[in-house]
Amino acid sequence: MTRKFAIPTLDGKSCAHFGHCQSFAVVEVEDDKMGIVEFLEPPVHKPGSYPRFLADEGVHIVIAGGMGAKAQALFQKNNIAVHMGVGVEDPGALVAQFLKNELQTGTNLCNHGSDDHHRCGH
Repeated sequence: MTRKFAIPTLDGKSCAHFGHCQSFAVVEVEDDKMGIVEFLEPPVHKPGSYPRFLADEGVHIVIAGGMGAKAQALFQKNNIAVHMGVGVEDPGALVAQFLKNELQTGTNLCNHGSDDHHRCGH
């Protein structure tokens, strides 16, 4: 099974706020074997532009520090799982942790007036 992960990054590490990232680290995983980490430059940030961009890239799972409710809803609509509350870390390390069921998630680090946190298992 092939899965594609995306992690919003700033200076090569995961960043706390999805909408303020510099790039997205994208990692393709085939049968739990990680491919290389590619950094993609996102389009100009407008509400909804990043979720559309990642859906068009074929992403299945997003790992982020936090994001607003609108982005969460757009990912859910596109059947893209979201895992939030991760700290600043190397994107490849986050995917490796996910694959070993060791990813430490927590509270959505972004609060856009919504206490509705997206929860999903893996």
